[in-house]
Amino acid sequence: MMQDKLALTVNEASEYTGIGRNTLRDLIRWDKLPVIRVGNKVVIRWDDLDRFLSENRNNNLRNRFEVIELKQG
Repeated sequence: MMQDKLALTVNEASEYTGIGRNTLRDLIRWDKLPVIRVGNKVVIRWDDLDRFLSENRNNNLRNRFEVIELKQG
């Protein structure tokens, strides 16, 4: 079960949110969504993902200028 994990891969986050993998990768590349990098693997913490979605309610996530960057911490 995915919710037993502390963090999700991009594919799992896409499945969980319904947001496309490419959009998630863009958000990561634009430094809008904090991630943890382990070698080539990228994971997104559940709490960061949920906070990011709440902060960006009603924003177009495909427009980098509308997306509110989630600050870590």
